Amino acid sequence: MDDATRIREAAQFLWTARQRRERYVNVPDHLRPRSLAEAYAAQAAYHALAEPVYGPIAGAKIATTTKVMQQLMGIDHPCGGAVFAKTIHPSPATLRQADFVNLRIECEIALRLGEDLPAAAAPWRRDSVLPAVDAAMPAFELIEDRHADYRQTDARSLIADNCWNGGIVVGAPVARGRLPELVGIAGRMTMNGKQAAEGRAEDPYATLAWLANLEAERGRGLKRGMAVITGSVIATLSIAPGDIADFAVDGLGEAVLKVI
Repeated sequence: MDDATRIREAAQFLWTARQRRERYVNVPDHLRPRSLAEAYAAQAAYHALAEPVYGPIAGAKIATTTKVMQQLMGIDHPCGGAVFAKTIHPSPATLRQADFVNLRIECEIALRLGEDLPAAAAPWRRDSVLPAVDAAMPAFELIEDRHADYRQTDARSLIADNCWNGGIVVGAPVARGRLPELVGIAGRMTMNGKQAAEGRAEDPYATLAWLANLEAERGRGLKRGMAVITGSVIATLSIAPGDIADFAVDGLGEAVLKVI
């Protein structure tokens, strides 16, 4: 089997497992990506399978940003993935648990691009991406981990599986001219009216630059209008039918999600 075939079959393995709602397992050894470059090539093949169902790529995400998660998966870097158009939900959103195998949520800051970040202009830095941001909003990332055993998850398989993104829920955008300082901005999440967790963002603009450079390495850019989620403000939480989650960010408003 040549490398191109192996990469396509790795993507097909993961896509078929998701469509069949099977518990997550790593790509079998004979198909497993042999490098990060192959993992992202498999992810691109996975995107081609997913777009007819979930719509075109309309955003980007970052995963495994914490040292704890990186150590768990035996890596020393974050991972990136895509967000599809049909999986972007405006707040307040009502989602069906039945549409997921195992839904979990992360609270994040989303940035909306008002300009392209083309591959040809890389390398990007936080200061050079900042003018491309036209709005920010609080957001939930929907994590579809399909009951994965995190301790057994291989990072290259995770990348090929689009980093388990199941979509996002975004609050109302706040235009750039009215944005508060986002570095270190505080957010609080309540679950069913009771405070569940709180935290602070790191540097959303630095994350955007990292994702733009990751795309540039693959010969692609981030496009005007995309929503880019920039890493967890609050650790991943489970959510069940009947739960209502509210993520409020100082100066940005809130995102609200109900599961039925």
